[in-house]
Amino acid sequence: MTYKVSALYQFVPLPDFRELKDPLHALCLDLGIRGTLLLAHEGINGTVSGTGEGINALMAELREGPLFQGRLDNLELKFSSAAEMPFKRMKVRLKKEIVTLGDPQIDPLRRVGTYVSPAEWNRLLEEPGIVLLDTRNDFEVEMGTFEGAVDPRIKRFSAFKDFVKNELDPAKHRKVAMFCTGGIRCEKASAYMLNQGFEEVFHLKGGILKYLEDVPEAESRWKGECFVFDERVALGHGLVEAGESTDDRS
Repeated sequence: MTYKVSALYQFVPLPDFRELKDPLHALCLDLGIRGTLLLAHEGINGTVSGTGEGINALMAELREGPLFQGRLDNLELKFSSAAEMPFKRMKVRLKKEIVTLGDPQIDPLRRVGTYVSPAEWNRLLEEPGIVLLDTRNDFEVEMGTFEGAVDPRIKRFSAFKDFVKNELDPAKHRKVAMFCTGGIRCEKASAYMLNQGFEEVFHLKGGILKYLEDVPEAESRWKGECFVFDERVALGHGLVEAGESTDDRS
């Protein structure tokens, strides 16, 4: 059996996020879905898996159903597949942030960097003077990254602030491009860098996963595999599980 996997997030005010936890958990259980969803005052983030029918029903409920009352109308979604269920159980957790940077002044709803589509990403990387940043943790970078990317060598995303403070200079590094797994970390990282005075900050819309889905391998600047936080461990071009060929999915 093949399972459908959905990575999703949206920054959106959810002042009632605590009240949403139990009905959202019940909805996922009813649809036979497993994975983890994070809720905070600033939005939703997570990855879930189930049958194609179950995932499609959940996405429809999130975007159009009564629980969120139309607030999740701009979900960032990436779909992939798994040969086996990649999660053991369903968890809905309440958090201070849906991705932890640890700076309450940073609000992606007010200001973020410039989105760059996967189709335009390679062209951006050819521009002179561009600084390419991988905003992920060090163990993720070891599995794969873009050619020429700077590895901040951080253990957790909240340490990204220290890297920027100690290693980068707005007067010197005027044009920065950054990327992460699904795009969510770059929302906050780009907002933070703009707040620190960096003039031009770009980030890959949809993250590495969208790039691997959309850009043909022959044209790709990506090297290696992309770590994912489930039992598949890593994905390659076409969002194929590590060690699985494209033919294996047919």
